[in-house]
Amino acid sequence: MLQGKIAFVTGAGRGLGWGIARAFGRAGARVCISDINDQDLARCQADLATDGSECLALHLDVSSLPDFCAAVERVVGQWGRLDVLVQNAVYMPLVRFEDTSADLWWRQLHVSLGGLFNATRAAWDVMKTQGGGHIMGIASGSSAHGFKDEVTYCTGKHGQEGFVKALSLEAAAYHIALNTVGPGKRIKPTDVTWEQLDAMPPEARAGWADPVELGKGFAWLANQSPDRFSGYRFDAGVIADTIAQDGWDFAFSPEKVTLYVDDFLARQKWYANYTG
Repeated sequence: MLQGKIAFVTGAGRGLGWGIARAFGRAGARVCISDINDQDLARCQADLATDGSECLALHLDVSSLPDFCAAVERVVGQWGRLDVLVQNAVYMPLVRFEDTSADLWWRQLHVSLGGLFNATRAAWDVMKTQGGGHIMGIASGSSAHGFKDEVTYCTGKHGQEGFVKALSLEAAAYHIALNTVGPGKRIKPTDVTWEQLDAMPPEARAGWADPVELGKGFAWLANQSPDRFSGYRFDAGVIADTIAQDGWDFAFSPEKVTLYVDDFLARQKWYANYTG
């Protein structure tokens, strides 16, 4: 489905990013993976190789715009273009507000919200020149709600929603789609390492969705024309379930792609009124 496409997934060393990268590769894309943890990155690279996927692995701190720009240059230099960029990397210690230092506040935001800004700035001119592309941030329940010990994390997730909604209006002229995609199902906590996961009995992992299955939701969106959807929030688990039931070419309706159907419909109506 994504044969000939070039995808870049940050934070791909484990968890959801690992699943997205493998789903893209299995769908035929060439995949650049990045992470700040080289050991986790090497494991993802090995798994993609086992799948038979063509892969480029890069160490990257997404909070650095120069480093992000250099990474995108590497991808374009090797494969000639960049069709999909998923800014999945996150830093999310659970800390009460009164224990959150200014340094910790800004470090989290520089990775989550700043990472999406850096991803977009790094890919913007490339996608404009080639005639379009997809940029995706990661949504969660924290994109719409607030939770204890997650003030900074929720701020970053809310900020991503505003970022894609606003910039999608400017990006439309260049056929660049900006959206967020949430897991839509319960996933492994970010702080659980591969070593801890491998040591867990199957019953301890039974309640967590398969990240590669969730990755199919991202692959489906990456396969859409950038002009079809931009400025929306999707949920990968819902899309994956729809694909399992109706196939990849399912007839679209909001309840087949998101948990937040009313928000999706309201966004469609607002966008139509705003653009005329």
